[in-house]
Amino acid sequence: MEGKTVLESTVVMAHEMRPQDANAAGNVHGGTIMKLIETAAGVVATRHAQGNVVTVSVDRLDFYHPVYVGEFLTLRASLNYVGRTSMEVGVRVEAEKPATGERKHTSTAYLTFVALDEQGRPRPLPPLIQETSEQQRRYQEAQTRRVTRLAEKTREKEIPPDPVD
Repeated sequence: MEGKTVLESTVVMAHEMRPQDANAAGNVHGGTIMKLIETAAGVVATRHAQGNVVTVSVDRLDFYHPVYVGEFLTLRASLNYVGRTSMEVGVRVEAEKPATGERKHTSTAYLTFVALDEQGRPRPLPPLIQETSEQQRRYQEAQTRRVTRLAEKTREKEIPPDPVD
């Protein structure tokens, strides 16, 4: 299977934050931002897989600054890592004040997707080609997160279920 570069599936999405996206104080709901993050990441994963994918985990989602009604949200999503059937997509979110052009990094997230065949079973993915030292660094960091995630899953399986009262 021929590999694909990071840039072949990278996505940049923009969205204007509206009153329906926020609470009464004008702060955009974290869930609204989370949905946009998953949408951008899903496009990246689907492009790489050239087929159906499902989200299997969100390893990190950090909110650094609030986002307000009227700001433009820009989401930059790209592949960090590709394994045999799973892949990690990183998403960086920035908010821009349209009146001043001031931008702030508001969120970062790492999502893992699995590619599925027509029967809903995991299927192999094309390998990821890293072309820059930055892409190689992100690949290595994603491998570390993957090892941690798999170790946590193993520990969770070893914990007996809580008894029901």
